Amino acid sequence: MTSDNSFAALGLAEPLLRALDAANYTTPTPIQSKSIPALLEGRDMMGLAQTGTGKTAAFALPILQRLSASRHGAGPKGVRALILAPTRELALQIEESFRTYGANLRFRTAVVFGGVSQLPQVKALSDGVDILVATPGRLLDLIQQRKVRLDKVEVLVLDEADRMLDMGFSRDVLKIVDETPLDRQSLLFSATMPKTIKKLGDEILDNPVHVEVTPEVVTVDKIEQHVFHVPASVKRSLLIHLLNDPAMSRVIVFTRTKHGANRVSDHLDRAGIPSAAIHGNKSQNARQKALEDFRSGATRILVATDIAARGIDVDDISHVINFEMPVEAESYVHRIGRTARAGRSGIAYSFCDPNERDELKAIERLTKKPLQVAAPIQGLEADQRSERGPRPQPPQGQPRGAKSRRPGGGGGRSTQRRAA
Repeated sequence: MTSDNSFAALGLAEPLLRALDAANYTTPTPIQSKSIPALLEGRDMMGLAQTGTGKTAAFALPILQRLSASRHGAGPKGVRALILAPTRELALQIEESFRTYGANLRFRTAVVFGGVSQLPQVKALSDGVDILVATPGRLLDLIQQRKVRLDKVEVLVLDEADRMLDMGFSRDVLKIVDETPLDRQSLLFSATMPKTIKKLGDEILDNPVHVEVTPEVVTVDKIEQHVFHVPASVKRSLLIHLLNDPAMSRVIVFTRTKHGANRVSDHLDRAGIPSAAIHGNKSQNARQKALEDFRSGATRILVATDIAARGIDVDDISHVINFEMPVEAESYVHRIGRTARAGRSGIAYSFCDPNERDELKAIERLTKKPLQVAAPIQGLEADQRSERGPRPQPPQGQPRGAKSRRPGGGGGRSTQRRAA
């Protein structure tokens, strides 16, 4: 491979390079440099990588290039590329990444997950899609209802496979894999590599390339980091109290969900503090206007989700507020890294409900320093409504760490793939 450290040197097609340039992606991360050439050759892959390493682009870009090389459709209810993810939040993030990188390609994408009505998802799948991102439980339901077919899958990705097994999805995953063709290209990514993951890789991968990277942690030395230990019921009152400080000249408030962002923004507006929400449900024009207003100073406060925030490129952000603690510790580093740019200092506040202590501990382990505990503020009014989204739970009836074999002895395509 050429020494030129660019996406063009990795062999990506021009429409993808234009999309990367538009999204301000200039230099490949280590996992992208290691993965993309092998995946473009059609190799299977076992990747040991955490969130924050750039692994989504590492598999999404080669998939888009492969699909664009042969433009045949998947047929009614069919799928050409399937990405399995453990949670709704990750599935939405992956699907948005595919749309960003494939902006110059005419591909049909869909995302399916539980906890919501399946009717819009079934409709999206009815004519077939090029790319489907799904959580295992809902996808298996749709397979059993014959609302989706996987016999045309060319590429299969299991993302955060260790989390999927921890959540009890091992049997669902194996059943789904058995619905795909034997000659597919398969990728498995995991943050850890216990025996269960190695076994799963042996069952579904064929002579895979092994890639291992560690996350790049952005320096946070110039950022003052404070944590308020508060119940969810007073987070809104605390937020308004802080934002009344004129020193907060340009602020990003992070929530975990799109609905949470809307609710926080609406609450601030009712309190006489103008703000704008930016997330994946907003149209491109709405997001662009919100960013332009924020950059120009017309809007002082932007309420954002982790997914939408990747497009925010503003140097003079004075404060970042984590209204909700992020699910992934690496996301915290990327959130607060929005301030203290170009040699400036910055301040980050995190609101930690008692139910979010695990997330706080993970952040402190990653950054190798405790967050400074802020003094309690007296007189905050409680609100009975909580913005915190539901914590992912194992499916009912599925034990944690269930063995990754089908009932009745297995023997499906996943265990006999390409046997000579």
